Amino acid sequence: LQLAQHQLANALATNVLIIEEALIAFNLRRIVESLGHTMSANATTRSEAADMAQKVLPGLVLVDIQLADGSSGLDALDDILKVHPVPAVVITAFPERLLSGHPNEPAFLIPKPFNQDHVKAVISQALISSRAV
Repeated sequence: LQLAQHQLANALATNVLIIEEALIAFNLRRIVESLGHTMSANATTRSEAADMAQKVLPGLVLVDIQLADGSSGLDALDDILKVHPVPAVVITAFPERLLSGHPNEPAFLIPKPFNQDHVKAVISQALISSRAV
């Protein structure tokens, strides 16, 4: 099982933009790197996220919906997706805010507090799904 996980990780390896406060981003970085990915940038606000996304062109975005300055991670994600289509995983303490039926509702959601194995599985699922399209 570990060999299969390693082979899958190598096939999907990409750079990841994490839009999250520093402490949680640090934990997510460890998870991302354990899968063979690289954290290319960490943003904590909507404007910073849009700037970073244009600079690093991530292959995956991990985003919280409530950012440090009170801005919305979903708005940041919308900004990014307008110029760079990329798979995204929303990681939030407020999953009920996403059950609105809005057309751009994210397909991949992880509630906080999160489990490391769950994060790994969802990251892989998001990357596999994006490549199947």
